[in-house]
Amino acid sequence: MPVPWFLLSLALGRSPVVFSLERLVEPEDTAYCSLGLSCHLWDGDMLCLPGSIVPAPGPVLVPTHLQTELVLRCHQETDCNLCVRVAVHLAVRGHWEEPEDEEEFGGAADRELEEPRNASLQAQVVLSFQAYPTTRCVLLEVQVPAALVQPGHSVGSVVFDCFEAALGGEMRIWSYTQPRYQKELSLTQQLPALPWLNVSADGEDVRLVLKVSEEQHFGLSLYWNQVQGPPKPWWNRNLTGPQTITLNHTDLVPCLCIQVWPLEPDSVRTDICPFREDPRAHRNLWHAARLRLLSPRSWRLDAPCSLRAQAALCWQALGGGPCQPLVPLLPWENVTVNVNSWEKLQLQECLWADSLGPLKDDVLLVEKRGPQDSRSLCALEPGGCTSLPSRASTRAAHLGEQLLLDLQSGQCLQLWDDDLGALWACSMDKYIHKRWALVWLACLLFAAVLFLLLLLKKDHVKATTRGRAALLLYSADDAGFERLVGVLASGLRQLPLRVAVDLWSRRELSAQGSLAWFHAQRLQTLQEGGMVVLLFSPGAVALCSEWLQDPAPAPGPHGPHDAFAASLSCVLPDFLQGRAPGRYVGACFDRLLHPDAVPALFRTVPVFSLPSQLPDFLGALQGPCTRRTRRLGERAEKVSRALQQALDSCVQTPRTLGPGRRMGPEAGDQT
Repeated sequence: MPVPWFLLSLALGRSPVVFSLERLVEPEDTAYCSLGLSCHLWDGDMLCLPGSIVPAPGPVLVPTHLQTELVLRCHQETDCNLCVRVAVHLAVRGHWEEPEDEEEFGGAADRELEEPRNASLQAQVVLSFQAYPTTRCVLLEVQVPAALVQPGHSVGSVVFDCFEAALGGEMRIWSYTQPRYQKELSLTQQLPALPWLNVSADGEDVRLVLKVSEEQHFGLSLYWNQVQGPPKPWWNRNLTGPQTITLNHTDLVPCLCIQVWPLEPDSVRTDICPFREDPRAHRNLWHAARLRLLSPRSWRLDAPCSLRAQAALCWQALGGGPCQPLVPLLPWENVTVNVNSWEKLQLQECLWADSLGPLKDDVLLVEKRGPQDSRSLCALEPGGCTSLPSRASTRAAHLGEQLLLDLQSGQCLQLWDDDLGALWACSMDKYIHKRWALVWLACLLFAAVLFLLLLLKKDHVKATTRGRAALLLYSADDAGFERLVGVLASGLRQLPLRVAVDLWSRRELSAQGSLAWFHAQRLQTLQEGGMVVLLFSPGAVALCSEWLQDPAPAPGPHGPHDAFAASLSCVLPDFLQGRAPGRYVGACFDRLLHPDAVPALFRTVPVFSLPSQLPDFLGALQGPCTRRTRRLGERAEKVSRALQQALDSCVQTPRTLGPGRRMGPEAGDQT
């Protein structure tokens, strides 16, 4: 469709040079030659199929220079299209062939050669024009008179009018003569763009402003221009002007182009590629590029635009760090590829990261092959490639012999192989398992020793965490004395000590009997390293004296819960046989009984007067290893005060000593 003249004037500017563009009124293509040449334009376009280059048997006509000029082809006074006029300059190359033996052929040879030497030179000139989306090829026939056929001389030019082109596009023209005797000439130029398509930046975004008149319907397409193959569409819309399109700056790439055209039949499309030199577009292009592994020996670099890049093969240790070049150098499509552009690292990917499964603690062995079937092996490590075998202090060197045996026995995976060398991946799992097996064995041994120590310290640990056991045995003289024993037992539990006393076990005493209860408590206390405490009172002293005079007295009038009388049958043998020290301790209360009143047999173990000797009494119960802490001292002081108050109350109340006897404050002096 013809472009309105006012749009062309806006596109081409107002300078006199632009306004002086020649205007063509011929609706059809034409061709004309320089003086002395004759030319003819063949009707219709031809297929753009260049023939093969063949040797020249004699003088030939070849193109030497291409020249273009912008003109206007106008269908009406104000409706013109931009058109490209092409001039091809021609020259003669080569000589007429001389006969091999003029004497042999004589005059006949001269007569045969005379006509070709004086003949004109004829050739076909092919012009090819490409400006997306238009591609055309035309054929011109040119004849040069014999007088101008001078080898190495220019003979003139042939001009073609003309190739119509869209504003804002890029055109490429090439030319050659047919039959082809040399490569074609080519020329690439950018055509002017319409001013109503403006690209501007708005912060992080890019704005496409189309100053199209209101109610004007047009098409807008964004596409990636490919060097090889057709353009790749990205975004396409039919719009009504005017419009402002906003693009994210991350969508910009150098090959992103814009195409605009009126929604009318056979309309001319305008193309512009405004981001070719935009630094942001080049950065985005590398961010969008991806390396894909097609096979262990081939890969593909995918990107929206064609990339100029250099790739280098390197390797990276499992723990990270910079990539290091492989020694010896391996084909660059394997392991890790660094892609560089303009001496700057743009992209780095490990091509085998997905193909070999999850990352393993393997070691890479590089095999380098030389002449006469010689080869050398080295292991890739962070410090370089360690030769095997080696006496270096690295992990690969330490396991060098085992790795070589694994390689020879086929336990290593071959990643790449050619005539120069190979790359192997050898698993380190079994060596790591051996190392961890030793660690686990050491841990198990340590755990066994620790468990044994815990068993040996069981009693001590129990005493420390739960408190030492204490079994209190007393004679139930009266209710006041029992209250005094209860205060002492409650105070000992706060220290802490695990106290057993018949006052708190009346239900068990009734169920088991006094003797059975005492046997069970005594056995448990002594097994746990505890102490049996004999609380002496006047009634207890009287019972002990009776047992010492008659080992088997008749049962007296004791209550059913009196464990002291029942226990003497077991306690006396321990004292008589010397088993009591360390297992028993005695105690009496101030002003109720003097320690000297305790029978001599029972004074073979310490006997303490309470509460005056309470600290020493507590030390004997808790054992020599118990620390004397401040908190323990405060609790002992609290027990001492409570015990003193209970003792004062007990002394002030008249008490009965056994059946039919009463005891006052001075009764403690009686034996």
